[in-house]
Amino acid sequence: MTSQPDGEPAVAAPTGPTSLATRLFPLLGQLRSYDRSWLRGDVIAGVTVAALIVPKNLGYAGIAGIPLQNGLYAAAGAILYAIFGTCRQISMGPSSGLAAVAASAVVAAGLTKETDVASFVAGITLASGVLFLVLAVLKMGWIAQFLSRAVVTGFLFGAAIDVVIGELPKLTGTDVDGTNSFQELWSWLGSLAETQRATAIVGAVSLLVVFGLRRVAPQVPGALVLVVGGLLASYLFDLGDHGVALVGDVPRGLPSFELPQWSLMWDHAGTVAVAAVALLLIGFSQTTGDARAFAAKHRYQIDVDQESVAQSAANIGAGVLQGMPVSTSLSASSLNDHSGARSGLASITSGVTVLLTLLVLAPLFSQLPKPVLGALIIEAVVMGMMDVPEMRRIYRVQRFDFWVAVAAILGTLIFGVLAGVVIGIGLSLLWLVAVATHPDMPVLGRETGTQVFRSLSEHVGDEQVAGVVVVALDGGLFFATSDSLEDRVRGVIQETPDLTGVVLDCAGINFVDSQGSAKLGDILELCDQAGTTLRLARVKPSVRAVLERDGVLARIGTDHLHGNVHRAVEAEQAEPRR
Repeated sequence: MTSQPDGEPAVAAPTGPTSLATRLFPLLGQLRSYDRSWLRGDVIAGVTVAALIVPKNLGYAGIAGIPLQNGLYAAAGAILYAIFGTCRQISMGPSSGLAAVAASAVVAAGLTKETDVASFVAGITLASGVLFLVLAVLKMGWIAQFLSRAVVTGFLFGAAIDVVIGELPKLTGTDVDGTNSFQELWSWLGSLAETQRATAIVGAVSLLVVFGLRRVAPQVPGALVLVVGGLLASYLFDLGDHGVALVGDVPRGLPSFELPQWSLMWDHAGTVAVAAVALLLIGFSQTTGDARAFAAKHRYQIDVDQESVAQSAANIGAGVLQGMPVSTSLSASSLNDHSGARSGLASITSGVTVLLTLLVLAPLFSQLPKPVLGALIIEAVVMGMMDVPEMRRIYRVQRFDFWVAVAAILGTLIFGVLAGVVIGIGLSLLWLVAVATHPDMPVLGRETGTQVFRSLSEHVGDEQVAGVVVVALDGGLFFATSDSLEDRVRGVIQETPDLTGVVLDCAGINFVDSQGSAKLGDILELCDQAGTTLRLARVKPSVRAVLERDGVLARIGTDHLHGNVHRAVEAEQAEPRR
């Protein structure tokens, strides 16, 4: 066994061929090379993480609108991920973002009956698990790239605001209505005169405790302290008798195998499909990124496709056991890592501990005040989804990305969380199309005293060779960019007096399709009509092969192909004047 720079033992890398069983169930491979010294850390990490996620899962269940115990049923996902996953430190469970998507799907479906809501949330969880399996089989992990980081940041920020506004009535004991976040906020402000005093006090104290602990003692599990304190206050001060709403009956017992109501799922198939895709995109991006980070830290490899299988198993398991969507939790995973987790046994320990909590302590949660639950939810989404530093970074680095994020926030608040995901995907695709169809095509100048050609817009002092303009295309030459290149060359011809030659620097062109090749022939004709020579420099072999097959290279002439821009310019200068 090797050691990492900080003295911590590194995870031994697997050697030799792996069996089919080990590939399908990576936990078997971890156990075969298991060091007994890891057991203590795995058990401590599992129990520690369970103490963190039990109160948080109650909050996530509250966001989704399902019975609180159903949030704990999702612990089955942690056990299944440990069996199928390749990352040893990840803690799998519900998250605020996934819960917000589930809640929005419930609203979109117009469901109010608790049993229907629970079955529907379990159904979209199961559907997302099936999509993860399809993703793994078809090796389509790239699909998660359709949500840019700016869009994800904006969507989660907007979803957090939406959830916070939805939880405000719990803190005041008032009723609100409205079809979007702005209407709900306005309704809540109008209801403040009817605030229930005891509820408001409990809510204010709860917010102070959970946010205050994060500020002054971040190492203390504020969610756990808040839940324990809320239960004690409920018993000691008879909060229910003083008008403070309680969460109600939380039955003891393990989850049972139960498939969702298929008629319910079929009646809302469109909502199910959109929600499942949203859960897939968000869950995949969260888990894959965290898995890579932990694997790099501990020096072992992960299998992205197997990670999709693991997420599939976790969500299918959570769905058929009446749970809710699961993915990685960075806070829980980080705690798992810092507490000494070295294998999937830590995740199994945390999952089993949560299920034991259901057997022993579940009825205690019946006395939990709703304002405490509301504060717990608000803290979870504010700290887990409102990434203010990332918004500042995006604003500083790329203003367009910032406004895309703002558009995702507004779309989520106006049209709802589920619609916000669709808007986010649309914005990402529009941005992708905009970038693809408008590649950078700078005019190049020569650095004085050298043979180096570079962008004139960045180096305004560089010299331009009389009668010759050098244009570079930074991107593929295909159907989406070919017209832009022709327009760029046409503009150069029209704007440059006494032009004798155009040199196209092809170093940035790594791909050309049939339309791009044909367009290059059109550009050649354009140059011929203007009495201008077209020369190509630094053409990649793969691009050259396409141009040869299309006959464009023969039309341009191999003597008009050059190894670098300097040679192309020299050749044009040496060309006899027409």
